[in-house]
Amino acid sequence: MRDDYIQNALKVIEDPNILVNVVSLRVKQLKRGNRPLIESLEKLSAEDTALREIAEGKISYELATAAELARSHR
Repeated sequence: MRDDYIQNALKVIEDPNILVNVVSLRVKQLKRGNRPLIESLEKLSAEDTALREIAEGKISYELATAAELARSHR
């Protein structure tokens, strides 16, 4: 993964733990065949694509509420 992509993505998702989770989920989606949300003239890895998507505001996240978490553990 390119360090500049990581730094740019961290400006959008400041918590590194959340960033790792969002990138991981998006990489799985890309490897399953989902199309990238960005265009690139260079061949990017799935990880770099995910980081650029985040940095460019194409991917966001929402934290689950306590009630949602409680319902999912029943």
